[in-house]
Amino acid sequence: PDIAYHANKRARGFRHSIDLWGPDHHGHILPLTASLTALGIEPDFLEVLIVQQVNLVSGGQAVKMSKRAGEFVTLRDLMDDVGADCAKFFFLMRSTAAHLDFDLDLARQRNDDNPAYYVQYAHARIASVIRFAAERGLAPLEGAARAALEHPAEIALVRQLAAFPELVRGAAATREPHRLPAFLIETAAEFHRFYHACRVVSDDVQASRSRLRLAAATATVLRNGLGLMGVSAPDRLERAAEVLA
Repeated sequence: PDIAYHANKRARGFRHSIDLWGPDHHGHILPLTASLTALGIEPDFLEVLIVQQVNLVSGGQAVKMSKRAGEFVTLRDLMDDVGADCAKFFFLMRSTAAHLDFDLDLARQRNDDNPAYYVQYAHARIASVIRFAAERGLAPLEGAARAALEHPAEIALVRQLAAFPELVRGAAATREPHRLPAFLIETAAEFHRFYHACRVVSDDVQASRSRLRLAAATATVLRNGLGLMGVSAPDRLERAAEVLA
């Protein structure tokens, strides 16, 4: 079936197939590759990534599962429990070469301890700041931003954002998507440091405009990064309902 499936995939026009297999299937890579080559398919058509086991943990204990006993948690059950966004983020946080202990208790939390929520909250906070600025007649992309960004927290955030394109290229080239959530977590942290060190909307219109541009750029990076992971970037979260400017 594996040979037929991949031969059919190539016949349908796909030039490259990336498969995710469990560690117990490592011995099937060479036979399948040889079979596809014998059928005239390019040797580099198939790329197999071996992914390690995922353990669900609740209350500090592993959730027991057994295929023989019919005891297991489906991915649908997991998404219904913690949400699709959180499930995707948690799975992508860990390298495929490392075992993942999926902490259900942490995934259910809606606070800064939950890394998925932490990143989404940073995006929602920026949206709240921009709404607040708009109420005061300021928009981040209107007019010239003449005030220099000189505060160490501003400079650190600019440098963090500038690394995003190369980070994405590197993650794709090395098949290491876990680099992306790690980068987004650090970006959210840099934004929060900037937010607490520098008042974004103040009586200084030029400084406010410059900082709003920086905040908007941060939102763009967070939104694009989450989008690459298939995770939403909400403009409002429960904690972001208050005025945060």
